[in-house]
Amino acid sequence: MLILAFDTATERATSALVADGEVLGERVSRASTLLEDVDALLRRAGVQATELEALALGVGPGSFTGTRIGLAVGRGLALALGIPAAGVSTLAVLAAGAPGARAVIDARRREIFVAGPLVLAPAELEVEPGTVLVGDGAIRYRELLETAGAEVPPDDDERHLPRARFHAALARDFGSAELVEPLYVRQPDAKAAAR
Repeated sequence: MLILAFDTATERATSALVADGEVLGERVSRASTLLEDVDALLRRAGVQATELEALALGVGPGSFTGTRIGLAVGRGLALALGIPAAGVSTLAVLAAGAPGARAVIDARRREIFVAGPLVLAPAELEVEPGTVLVGDGAIRYRELLETAGAEVPPDDDERHLPRARFHAALARDFGSAELVEPLYVRQPDAKAAAR
């Protein structure tokens, strides 16, 4: 199966083209260049968009805007090409890329997203000494988390990226892209303010 996968939930967006488990191409950039990345992946692999069979989309948690960009692009491509899509948690992808580690995504507002999924202050994260933490939240709160006994790989370590190749590997239950929903762990600011 030829799968186009991408995740725009974190500051560094990833995309990949995967055929029957083999990675044909992969890119790391920003959500704002996602369509350029998709085009480049298809061109380099010599694949037409009409040959795509499915999409694997990152659903977060992460940046509200980034996640919405990825899902909007995914829905548009799925509709235009008549192909199914599946949503994959960004936390699950980070964990798949770093076996034995815990994924920590920067939730902004001095908070992090962790498996559960939960949102909490970095100081509230309980870690056993020596626990490896990966993700942009681990990088941002490195000093605090290492003081608590965690180990955080260097900033440029591959394990900090939600590699899209893992989205393709973890994707299940392909169906209508319109059914793929973002994984929100907290209420949007607009709803909180309305109360």
